[in-house]
Amino acid sequence: MPWKLGGNIVREGRGWVHNNIQHPKTWMRYSDDLKKQYGLTWEEPSASEAPFDNRFYWGRQSDGTLIPKSLTDVNEVDEDGNALKDPNGDQVVTPGLKTAWVAQTKRTANDKLAVHDWYVTRKAEKSTAIPSSITTYRDAVRTKCAEIETALNGASDLAAFMKLFEDELNSDGSVKTIAKINDWPDEI
Repeated sequence: MPWKLGGNIVREGRGWVHNNIQHPKTWMRYSDDLKKQYGLTWEEPSASEAPFDNRFYWGRQSDGTLIPKSLTDVNEVDEDGNALKDPNGDQVVTPGLKTAWVAQTKRTANDKLAVHDWYVTRKAEKSTAIPSSITTYRDAVRTKCAEIETALNGASDLAAFMKLFEDELNSDGSVKTIAKINDWPDEI
């Protein structure tokens, strides 16, 4: 459970009153010792209430077991095992994590390239050369997009897939290597 005061949950981002003292909504910045001084206690959440990463999990079962999202697309079926059809008669498909994140990666690459698209238009219309720094950057974005797609599609299981989203840290907690999914070329 989160922090409690007299058995009642004290929610993050909300102020609270104790012994006629109004505490601000930023009370989470208090040290643990100060929180305890004001009467707050911490309770570990039960397995069924523990937070989870909703990028990779649908939620929890009643026993606390995580419900993983599928890496691959899922053809939806009814309780009798018959294919669910959309209004056009096509199979209903829930995109898997790989499909969803490859699409997100392509959107990110497109957003990064779109900023400089006017150089390409100008070249086509006026034959004005595109600066080499722009072509180098655009090539790097396309290369990175392909690398990320290959890594996403190459993940053999959920653990390997999730690893692509983790930064590698130094012993002091600073970032040693940026997560593969976030390591895009620097903007120019």
